Amino acid sequence: MADLKVIDSHFHVWDLETQSLPWLEGTDGSITRTYTFDDLEALYGKLPGVEFAGGVYVEVDCADPVAEDRIVYDLMARHEKIRAAMLRSTVSPSMRVPLHATGIREPLHIDSEPRGRCLERSFVDGLRALAAAGMPFESCNRVSELEDAYEAFAQVPEETVILNHLGNVETLDEPWCAVMRKFADLPNLYIKVSGYPTSDRGFVSELLAFVRETFGADRLLYASNWPVVEMYSTFEEHFGLLRDAFGDDEDFFMNNAVRAYSLTL
Repeated sequence: MADLKVIDSHFHVWDLETQSLPWLEGTDGSITRTYTFDDLEALYGKLPGVEFAGGVYVEVDCADPVAEDRIVYDLMARHEKIRAAMLRSTVSPSMRVPLHATGIREPLHIDSEPRGRCLERSFVDGLRALAAAGMPFESCNRVSELEDAYEAFAQVPEETVILNHLGNVETLDEPWCAVMRKFADLPNLYIKVSGYPTSDRGFVSELLAFVRETFGADRLLYASNWPVVEMYSTFEEHFGLLRDAFGDDEDFFMNNAVRAYSLTL
């Protein structure tokens, strides 16, 4: 049997000798070090029966996103398995869009982003500009503002939106379930299955069952969220849980990401 081919739709790398990531100061210190793409490839190389076909770089909320643009350009030149880059900009019709960006992420989950930012006219018009350019938007949201995000995305249903980390789910309560059902009605929204704690296996089982029931099989993306995953699980545990749940489903582990990001392999 051939190895399972995997596209990791959400990974980060950073070099703390050249980049400043202020948000790391608020963490437990467990990931406060440099991470390289070679490190990620090595992790996939240890998984039995897996072929790492590549991944999607997602901006790292650093102090200087313009410098990050240059860093990622060099990374992509050195590593052909970095298949796409979702880089940071402030969404508006006049946003800065690096030529090597596959799409844009404005991190809506960080403290500096005001509540309701995604409902501002400039943001919604920026989504329309991204749709016209055929570029996806990468969305990371506070749980309390998922309804706002839905209202924004529903105004631009033609835009491809990739919702990070199951909406940063915290509990499987009715408000979260209700807004996920709304997201599932958007024709061009994908959702990354990542970002949840794995210590409560009952919660994980219910969460994955709900997501599989709510979203079409062609809308779910495998994502590691490495190395941030090491703060609430491990890379190996997270992958193992998803392989147990999805088997060797190449749509989940690769093909859906190819469609969402218009990848060429």
